[in-house]
Amino acid sequence: MARPPAQLPTREQILAFVEDSPTPVGRREIARAFDVKGPMRAELRGLLKEMAEAGDLDMGRKRKVAPPGALPEVTVLEVTGTDKDGEVMARAVGREAEEPAPRIHILPDRRSGPMGSGDRALCRLERAGESFYIARVIRRLGRTAARTFGVFEKTADGGRVRPTDKKAKSEIRIPKGDEKEAVTGDLVTVEIMPKGRLGLPVGRVIERFAGAADPRSFSRIAIHEQEIPDVFPEAAEALAEKAKPVSLGKRTDLRALPLVTIDGIDARDFDDAVFAEADEDPANPGGFRLLVAIADVAHYVRPGDALDREALKRGNSVYFPDRVVPMLPEALSNGLCSLRPDEDRACLAVEIVIDSEGNKRRHKFMRGLMRSQARLTYRQVQQARDGGSTEGIPDGILEPLYGAFAALRKARTERGALDIELPEKRVILDESGNITEIGIRERLDAHMLIEEFMVLANVCAAETLEDRRQPCMYRVHETPDPEKVAALSEVLDGLGIAFAKGQVVRPKTFNGVLAKVKGEPHERMVNELVLRSQSQAVYAPENLGHFGLALTKYAHFTSPIRRYSDLLVHRALIRGLKFGEDGLRPDDDSEFQEWGEHISMTERRAAVAERTTMDRYLARHLADRVGGIFPGRINGVTKFGVFVTLDETGADGLVPIRSLPDDYYDHDDVHHTLTGRSHGWIFRLGDRVEVRLVDADAASGGIVVEIVSGGEQGTAPRGGRRHGGPKRRPQARGRPPKGRKRR
Repeated sequence: MARPPAQLPTREQILAFVEDSPTPVGRREIARAFDVKGPMRAELRGLLKEMAEAGDLDMGRKRKVAPPGALPEVTVLEVTGTDKDGEVMARAVGREAEEPAPRIHILPDRRSGPMGSGDRALCRLERAGESFYIARVIRRLGRTAARTFGVFEKTADGGRVRPTDKKAKSEIRIPKGDEKEAVTGDLVTVEIMPKGRLGLPVGRVIERFAGAADPRSFSRIAIHEQEIPDVFPEAAEALAEKAKPVSLGKRTDLRALPLVTIDGIDARDFDDAVFAEADEDPANPGGFRLLVAIADVAHYVRPGDALDREALKRGNSVYFPDRVVPMLPEALSNGLCSLRPDEDRACLAVEIVIDSEGNKRRHKFMRGLMRSQARLTYRQVQQARDGGSTEGIPDGILEPLYGAFAALRKARTERGALDIELPEKRVILDESGNITEIGIRERLDAHMLIEEFMVLANVCAAETLEDRRQPCMYRVHETPDPEKVAALSEVLDGLGIAFAKGQVVRPKTFNGVLAKVKGEPHERMVNELVLRSQSQAVYAPENLGHFGLALTKYAHFTSPIRRYSDLLVHRALIRGLKFGEDGLRPDDDSEFQEWGEHISMTERRAAVAERTTMDRYLARHLADRVGGIFPGRINGVTKFGVFVTLDETGADGLVPIRSLPDDYYDHDDVHHTLTGRSHGWIFRLGDRVEVRLVDADAASGGIVVEIVSGGEQGTAPRGGRRHGGPKRRPQARGRPPKGRKRR
């Protein structure tokens, strides 16, 4: 690439060069490629640093750069099995929770010999695609006893185990004598034995549980699959049990204030309490004084002790319909750290004064002792606000709370925070763990009231730590990737929604699109598309702002019982404001980068576990209705089929490409379509369809459906490159088959 020697490459040119390289590249390679010499090298170095800080590039070993999220050039891989073609597939150790997981193919190596599930090796990677890598073995590292979770089926020669992981490619053979008394239908943990590349993997049962169809097993499956720690070490439990309530001492006495907690009806840990009153300052007419009090977890969980080590390991609590895997032992999470009514509790609180437009005028942190006046629920507060019963609600507290909330909503609207509205599914179980209802979780003003108070408190924490020059674990949400925004623009254009390409996007930009589809048939789909176009929020010690909330400084402070990030922010505040000796230690500052990466991973791990558990509940709920017809909408288009969201339950079912009308299908990943070459059938994102439920596997959460009506038959395209889908025999009739059996 010829360039004037005195001109730096643009950011776009550097990104294109890095993305085209199969391995991370250093400054020397970039300088050579663009003929950058002499003093210009220092400018190039500064530009690369700016791009890395902005998240455009990942800076790896030996200061080499790669596209964001790319795997390093050299890393440890663990073999996960083989694909349908017999190729050895692997995952990067330490990045198991990434979604979607990159596809990694290990090339055969004569020196190291065949590799089986659980084998580990140090490998050199080359990118062969956006999320596909070719790996060459540098050195074998031995083997871990790979384990998997699955459903056992008795056979004459022992048994077979069908893994619950939908990504698993094959069953596991259990030799006779290694079944551990498992019977058909049991959920089992299997240790996979070393094997060659031929035949099914071989394993032995090491644990057995309740049947796979029992809803009480679904969360356990997710816990095992995601390797979530769910048993506390004895040392951590002992520390929690020995903890004692605090006395007032040097703390600020907040017990006279009518602080209340407002949570869901099924909440067990209460880590935030709120209070509001009109500001009496005549210079602030219509303003409010707020107090947000948060459980003082840092008093009980000290840096480096057994409780702290386990809390860091877990990173966060994980919530399932039938259980919680808490970050802290119950003696703390539901006991001394829970702001239960009429009990003295240690807290870290922030007093905030806002004006009538919701703008913050000032704030002040304090370490206090509080006493909650009431444990309220969202539904209870909403009913009282709507003119219903006020039983159990202290007199006079709701009016100022809602007054402050109204002001804060004005400020949110003014700054243009992203306003995506997607229904959240909720599973209701009876005492035996059976599903009684699957519906949509309520979204009330009472929920948003608490959210706005918490967001404001989080902003105060981030601002205070910056002012005090303390490390901060920011909640970072970067500007969306331009390629994702361009893809969104293409889809919106197909729906007749104007969205200019190349514009500087702000949250308000997306809000304008969402407002246009409010109440329209495409509303939910467009909300989902806008959400998919966003960057993933992470924890990091560098402040890159929060795009979705339209805030320049933001950190999580309000949930230290269930998030380790918040505990770190509490410790930083304690040290910076000289609230005690239990704040950050001097050497903790250098650990923030690593801690941020770790708790971002545990957050993703929890999200995957919660989502796959919900998938299993939905599949179990539908299992008795196989053969039924359901209306829905296509919400995903891939080269192997389409995904349809069912209207009734919100469950997502896969329509395999083999069940579409017989044809040769081209996948357009820009316009999100599958188009048949011979007959011109088009299936596109957002299409309304009716589907027949073919299979609902509760153990894996997999739902398979086939289209019985819907789609569009256009003019068959000519030629073109094949993007996916098998060659299918032509259909004599030009409409989707209804229930035709496949050979």
